[in-house]
Amino acid sequence: MTISEIIQGMLAPGIMISACGLLLLGMNNKYSMVVNRIRALDEEKRKLHSIEGGLNDQQKKRLNSIIQQTYKLAFRVKLVRNAVISYSTAVALFIMTCLSIGIQYTLDNVNFTGAVIVFFLLGMASVFTGIIFACHEVIKGYEVIKIEVRES
Repeated sequence: MTISEIIQGMLAPGIMISACGLLLLGMNNKYSMVVNRIRALDEEKRKLHSIEGGLNDQQKKRLNSIIQQTYKLAFRVKLVRNAVISYSTAVALFIMTCLSIGIQYTLDNVNFTGAVIVFFLLGMASVFTGIIFACHEVIKGYEVIKIEVRES
């Protein structure tokens, strides 16, 4: 094997590492947005609870909406966390794929073909798992928007 063939063999897992990096960037941004929304709603809830003399009907309605949204947003954070863990696991598996390819080509008496295939397939399965969590999170995000719109 030539060095160019080794590099070509490592190219597919390398591209998947880059793709997972983009997915992770998007999920980390989403995580930040959801957490900031939870904090804003909690601050609004604290302000409503500090109103002396009790809440009027509109304020009670808003408080109920905040409680519902916060519950659903907390679930969304878990889904985003699971997607991030899945994508991060995929990156680790693709790195293991690259390392296995490198070891196989540098050590003549070692056959890591099975390990290469297993690491790569597990990495792809982990990406797929992350996509499922991300899709579920989008569906839950729509439910939060429905609560907000219903309140208006």
